[in-house]
Amino acid sequence: MTDGLHLGWQQVQDHLKQANLEFEQYEPGGALTLELDDEDWQLEITPAGVLICQAGYALEDMQSLLSDGTAEDLGSDELAKQAKFYIQQVVSKYRDRLIRDGFNERIEMNDEYVAVFFERPVDFGNLPELEQLIARYRRQFTAA
Repeated sequence: MTDGLHLGWQQVQDHLKQANLEFEQYEPGGALTLELDDEDWQLEITPAGVLICQAGYALEDMQSLLSDGTAEDLGSDELAKQAKFYIQQVVSKYRDRLIRDGFNERIEMNDEYVAVFFERPVDFGNLPELEQLIARYRRQFTAA
């Protein structure tokens, strides 16, 4: 692709990878992901110019956590309900701050995971400001 969005994203990727070697990119040209110190959270920058703070649980992991060595086999609806409960506990200490900072919240559930996403647009034209935002949310999600 040679459109401006792609070129802009390539420049953003290069800049952020040089500024912070901890970003992972799981798909070529896809979002940049940073694991945050609070182990339940990740930060992502998408090619569309969206900053995402997210937390989630794989239902398989939730099954292991809840069964704790027993033979109990919970259905996916019950696992999703429990995962949503755990996520609400994880999210509660950050939600108000993120909403005040202009993030929109959404929850996504399917047969594999339950996740909460806090999303807000960012300006790829101002990379120093983007770096400051990343640093700010890294500090906010430092494990207590």
